[in-house]
Amino acid sequence: QVQLVESGGGLVQPGGSLRLSCAASGNIFSINFMGWFRQAPGKQRELVATITRGGITNYADSVKGRFTISRDIGKNTVYLQMNSLKPEDTAVYYCHAPIRYWGQGTQVTVSS
Repeated sequence: QVQLVESGGGLVQPGGSLRLSCAASGNIFSINFMGWFRQAPGKQRELVATITRGGITNYADSVKGRFTISRDIGKNTVYLQMNSLKPEDTAVYYCHAPIRYWGQGTQVTVSS
């Protein structure tokens, strides 16, 4: 099994920054693809960014240029650096690993 624990969420003003972390433990050796998702109240969970073990990244159009996904293989951790945050970024952010592994979620609220 794989366990994922997110941290780093909180309240930030528009234009501010946050860095989310997702620490993986357990049988992490088979993981070669990770993603960040988010879900706002009343909305479907949506893909934010993905990264492969080799470091290839992809982003949703809504966050491209503002968010950066990265990983530290030695620490079994993936990060989501979020800059220029907007109120529409407000959501619970989840770390995901194939096929069925999810973190507990961390709340990000962007408000003045």
